[in-house]
Amino acid sequence: MKHFQSQRHLQRFVSIHDPIANLFHIPRHDISFSHHRELRSEGMNLWVKIDRA
Repeated sequence: MKHFQSQRHLQRFVSIHDPIANLFHIPRHDISFSHHRELRSEGMNLWVKIDRA
């Protein structure tokens, strides 16, 4: 917690970290390279959309 200004800031970060991290964590052994690239692209597009909101 020492890098956060308060416990509230830490809680805000933790509450959004997992859903966002799940956009980018894709098990590579289960899918082809081209499908992986498509999923990464979709994740980045969604992240840009969220970031602009």
